[in-house]
Amino acid sequence: MLFTITGKHIDITEAVRRYAEKKTSKLPKYYNSINQVEVIIDGEPNGNTSVEIIARAEHSKIFIVKESGDNTYKCIDVAVHKLQRQLMKKKGKERDNKHAGGEE
Repeated sequence: MLFTITGKHIDITEAVRRYAEKKTSKLPKYYNSINQVEVIIDGEPNGNTSVEIIARAEHSKIFIVKESGDNTYKCIDVAVHKLQRQLMKKKGKERDNKHAGGEE
């Protein structure tokens, strides 16, 4: 899985990079075909931080979540949790559609 982290108006420390990579590395467990994860951290002038995670999967499927707050680590946690819910919902829909019908 390809992992990219970008900082806008903020320097990304090695600790934040490792933390984001550790959290997002678990995403393929929820949706198998994820092959690229991009994390964008934007430092805003008022001291808040916004985190955007873009997960790309096979067949041009893209999942995007955004979270903002005053703590970068907490924003990463919440964004990853939102993305996990999106991925589980998509996988559930695909599984249900695959096995739909058959009983008449």
